[in-house]
Amino acid sequence: MLRQQEGLYQENSEAVAPVRDTFLPFHKPWIDESEIEEVADTLRSGWLTMGPKTLRFEEDFARYVGARHAVAVNSCTAGLHLSLDVAGIQAGDEVITSVYTFTATAAVILHLKARPVLVDVLPDTLTMDPAQVEKKITDRTRAIVPVHLAGAPCEMDQILKLASRHNLTVIEDAAHALPAHYKGRMVGSIGDFTVFSFYAVKNITTGEGGMVTTNHAKCVERLRTRRLHGISRDAWKRYSAEGSWYYEVDYPGYKYNMTDINAALGLHQLRKSEMFRALRGYYADLYHQGLSDLPELTLPQAHPSVQHAWHLYIIQLNLERLTIDRDTFFELLRKENIGASVHFIPLHIHPYYRNTFGYRPDDFPNALRAYQRAITLPLYPRMSEADVRDVISAVRRIVQRHRVGRQL
Repeated sequence: MLRQQEGLYQENSEAVAPVRDTFLPFHKPWIDESEIEEVADTLRSGWLTMGPKTLRFEEDFARYVGARHAVAVNSCTAGLHLSLDVAGIQAGDEVITSVYTFTATAAVILHLKARPVLVDVLPDTLTMDPAQVEKKITDRTRAIVPVHLAGAPCEMDQILKLASRHNLTVIEDAAHALPAHYKGRMVGSIGDFTVFSFYAVKNITTGEGGMVTTNHAKCVERLRTRRLHGISRDAWKRYSAEGSWYYEVDYPGYKYNMTDINAALGLHQLRKSEMFRALRGYYADLYHQGLSDLPELTLPQAHPSVQHAWHLYIIQLNLERLTIDRDTFFELLRKENIGASVHFIPLHIHPYYRNTFGYRPDDFPNALRAYQRAITLPLYPRMSEADVRDVISAVRRIVQRHRVGRQL
């Protein structure tokens, strides 16, 4: 039983002082005067919805990731749904994706009345296992949605070969993957569609928002039309001097456009992306150095062929070496004033997927094992080096107090 008392917490019979006096949140965005002034300029301009700043953000983003086209949307979820829709996914189709992801990845497949076909992950990167993908391809399979987890790209060469052999569309869930590289190519320029997230905790943020990149000219026009009700002309131009009241609807589209207020944030966040990446990589290295000697932990690894985006730093507890489980470890970090999280609860464990598709916990053993052992440590540019060292101290203290065979 753990209880807080006068700045200490009680663990068993001992009173313990936390490593920090103040709470370190799991994430805090880096917003400075450049973003604030750009948003204020947008408000003063009177143009609050999708307009010139959104278009500028799209152009800057496409150039940055090396894609021919970028289409700004109001969330990564919207971008995934829109990409599947433009790819022609229909009722009865099958789309293969990872079991180890946030629910939105599979939910958008269900929104189109298609079936998400889940596959297990590789134990080291927790990204989609291409060998499992190959086993799940049927004559109903129409697309593959790889999930680049925590900033580590999937094994895209193998996935792209499978897609080419079976004439499948590849839609990358890159919510965690800016700015990751795979074998010298930046994520965003590899698959048929790549979808990024700019949610508040992501590597760059627009508060809410996302981006779809593609190299297909025909697809980009459908993306742009369908993100805004299926209106054939750029609807925002209707309210400018060059616009007209007249429009036509080519398709029953969606309300998925980004606003200029969001794009104003994105313009400056994107300029900081390389600085953010360098800080995340530096802090990840500090974690490696500070924790790698603990056999009770398995640390995330960056393969030599990729540039990891280090969106998340996920450690896995070797529970056979500890006297506590993951949930108690998590609670002890909180008592040490360290914010942490868990990524992810595998889809097949959630009641909807379990009840609808009849999944059992051991159907995806690698994902289940990772989930039972995973804790995500804070990792973001607004942290200081001292913050990172506090996290290391807290983790080491918990391990040392709860390792198997500890002498009391």
